[in-house]
Amino acid sequence: MSIDYAIIIKNKTRLETLIERFNTKQQARFYIEHSGGEFEDYEIEHEHFIHSLSLVQRQLSTVVKNKIVERAFVPSFLFNEKQLAIVIGQDGLVANAAKYVNGIPIIAVNPDTERYDGVLLPFTPDNFIPVVENVIRNKFQSRAASFAEARLNDGQRLLAFNDLFIGASSHVSARYRISYQDKREEHSSSGIIVSTPAGATGWLSSIFNMSFGIHQFIEKDNSKKKYPRLKGNELLFAVREPFASKRTQTGIQAGIVTGQSNLIVESLMPNNGVIFSDGVEADFLKFNAGNIATIGIAREKANLVVG
Repeated sequence: MSIDYAIIIKNKTRLETLIERFNTKQQARFYIEHSGGEFEDYEIEHEHFIHSLSLVQRQLSTVVKNKIVERAFVPSFLFNEKQLAIVIGQDGLVANAAKYVNGIPIIAVNPDTERYDGVLLPFTPDNFIPVVENVIRNKFQSRAASFAEARLNDGQRLLAFNDLFIGASSHVSARYRISYQDKREEHSSSGIIVSTPAGATGWLSSIFNMSFGIHQFIEKDNSKKKYPRLKGNELLFAVREPFASKRTQTGIQAGIVTGQSNLIVESLMPNNGVIFSDGVEADFLKFNAGNIATIGIAREKANLVVG
């Protein structure tokens, strides 16, 4: 494998986004401070990120040609097998970028270990270069991460590195018919979350936190929280706040999706139905009456470099 380019994938900092919104830094400061916020935190975060990005660029330039691609342009950028991706930012940026880079190696860099958890960011600006050199020599270690896939009956499809949301675009109940294994029900709920192993500690964990908290409150149970552990070829779905009525049931609340067991969801919503991925509402499929989604494991894999 010959690497010609390293593609640095970054997102705008919160400060940059604020300046775009308010036109100048001074106006952004005025808004934040008069709202009771601490503008200095935005500045510190921005300065730390710019320093980390500069360090990454300088070191990369001694090893391989590189260019920066902003997150907003990643979906339309043409990635190829002679490139490697350097993702620098929060964990969510890895998830957002992974489904667009066509399986090329991803080196994820945490620009601020004091600020970001870094579950998906094993490297820092101080230690990532040896890993880049390993990739260039094709002597690197990586792990393959599965994507969830939503495929509609009209041929459209959407991938998710962390999770899919299936439901309504606003805070109203989603209406749909769900089929899983040998059961089929009509639901009214706050939607369905489908999580990959990579996303199990994210949105899905909040659902389990809520369920566990309610159980503790009712049963006065002091047992420890238990989260499901998914294998690489499994997805886990959970129905959010299902409502029982004369027309709707609540028997299907959670389950494991494998290569042999898909989840099928038929929209019963005349409008405002959506399926979006990885918490990015702009990355979505319309899911209205007549649409049937088959949820399963995608054929693609993310190639996450670990050493």
